[in-house]
Amino acid sequence: MRLALDTNGYRAAADGEPKARGLLQRADEIVLPFVVLGELRAGFAAGTHGKRNEAKLTEFLGSPRVRVIFADEQTTHHYGVLFAQLRKQGTPIPTNDLWIAALLVQHDLPILSSDRHFGAVPQLLVL
Repeated sequence: MRLALDTNGYRAAADGEPKARGLLQRADEIVLPFVVLGELRAGFAAGTHGKRNEAKLTEFLGSPRVRVIFADEQTTHHYGVLFAQLRKQGTPIPTNDLWIAALLVQHDLPILSSDRHFGAVPQLLVL
């Protein structure tokens, strides 16, 4: 199973939440969109345990099962389509999450997230 993490999905797993930990243990590949990596590091910089959290993230990223994905030109096409679709539905989502959704649709990945607005993207499987 391949699995992508949203910021809160990573936090749930890092905090030992059973569902998140179980999904990560079963995953053959764990994907972090670059946006999630940026959100995590922004939180670390603003928080009081930044060095400890960064060390845990660095260890996580060192796993051979973990991969970071980045936007490319194809991603921008998915972004545009999803933006228009969500606007037409009347269910826009935050910009960072729109980039995450575009990457996941492009790479056909399910997402571990507690953000309900990902449910507005029918092309996404939200775990």
